[in-house]
Amino acid sequence: MCLRSTIGPEMTPEILPDAEAQSHGLGEGSRLTGVFFEPGKAFADIAARPSFWVPLLVMMVTALTYVTLFSQHVGWERMMRQQIENSSRAAQLSPEQKEAQLQLVVRFAPVGGYAGAILGVPLGTLVWAAVLLLIVKTMMGAPVTLKQMFAVICYGSMPGVIMTVLATAVMFLKSPADFDLRNPLMFNPGALMDPTTASKGLYSLASSLDLFTIWKLILIGIGVKAAGGRNLSMGGAMTAVFLPWALWVICAAGFAAIVG
Repeated sequence: MCLRSTIGPEMTPEILPDAEAQSHGLGEGSRLTGVFFEPGKAFADIAARPSFWVPLLVMMVTALTYVTLFSQHVGWERMMRQQIENSSRAAQLSPEQKEAQLQLVVRFAPVGGYAGAILGVPLGTLVWAAVLLLIVKTMMGAPVTLKQMFAVICYGSMPGVIMTVLATAVMFLKSPADFDLRNPLMFNPGALMDPTTASKGLYSLASSLDLFTIWKLILIGIGVKAAGGRNLSMGGAMTAVFLPWALWVICAAGFAAIVG
């Protein structure tokens, strides 16, 4: 009775909060910062409790803000006019045809920009999650779920949010005529190339080798490994992430080379 009275009432207030904190896992703030500073710990918690609404909303709001500010500060007509003038196919058109094509593109460009921010972000993430699920679960035999893959991609995409914030700052530091929506930052070899003279395929390939993209892919690979557990090696997780991305980059570069 003496031992019980000593341990029970006095120790319970000290033990229960720790046990409760462990059962609840990391908070959203700890997850969002943890993917940068402690990715292994953060993604282990994300894989165990795969929620995704907070990072998904952060990505969507950031993208929507970026598109809105671009529309107001730079404008779609300026960007589209530059693209048409730099296109090899546009060189075969008359000035009247170029202007007609420009007006048509400018009419739908804002719709595409806002749709990409609102619908493209979640749908693109869902497609990528399905591809990873197919590779990791079907081909590598790791017991993962679509919800885990979706959550991993959402949190692993946080470097993209940083990139968008930096691009927004650059947008207002540069003259609107000098801002390139396709390649706003100097973090890839494509930023050192002249898009008007360089090969379109080579420019597309060089622009894809972006520091923030590689950073994002590595984080997602760590998250996939955490979701796969002992059934998936780190090398297998990185292969599952980088292989479809590499195929996409090659196909995009080939398409750009053909279209010109």
